[in-house]
Amino acid sequence: MSMRRFGVSLDEEVLNHLDNMVERENLPNRSRAISYLVNKNLVEQKWNSDEIVVGAVIVVYDHSMQELHKAVNALQHDYNCLILSGQHIHLDAHNCLEVITVKGTAKKLIKLFRKYKGIKGLKSVELVMSGTDN
Repeated sequence: MSMRRFGVSLDEEVLNHLDNMVERENLPNRSRAISYLVNKNLVEQKWNSDEIVVGAVIVVYDHSMQELHKAVNALQHDYNCLILSGQHIHLDAHNCLEVITVKGTAKKLIKLFRKYKGIKGLKSVELVMSGTDN
């Protein structure tokens, strides 16, 4: 990857937000912050496309609710073509965290995510996606 320099003009308020982001996110400089924001935008554009992305579905639930545990497992079996792996972590006596690593088109991953959100009783469901060409 080659680097190229260019000049950027920003409103003072926007520049202040950028500098705050650099500090808050512990980035080395403004260039890294701008690069991060551009890459993030490129990934988000893929969310409505047929391009392949990777990500994770993060689920928190009470494992003592047997029907809930069965529903989560059934969904994983139904979408095994998108699921690369899963990690099950016992947070305490009742709560479990599952991190399900996924790969597929953004549309399919969002569909899977919405299926998880539709399972009644889950405490939390989040989807994180990233491009594969970064």
